[in-house]
Amino acid sequence: MSEQQLSADIEQLQTKIAFQEDGIEQLSDALANQQNQLEKLQYQVQFLVNKIKNMQGSNIADATEEAPPPHY
Repeated sequence: MSEQQLSADIEQLQTKIAFQEDGIEQLSDALANQQNQLEKLQYQVQFLVNKIKNMQGSNIADATEEAPPPHY
């Protein structure tokens, strides 16, 4: 293997590594963004769950408050 071929192979490997590093960085950024979105959604869901649990009254009457149907 000539020195010129070896130099070309090294340059090719360095180029591939640079592209891989860029790809890894982009994936890392995307993962961080998704994690932030997930945390926001979890907070919103928990807020809604708490809000629903704390709702006073409802349009549905209890069985004790409900009059019996007319056929009884």
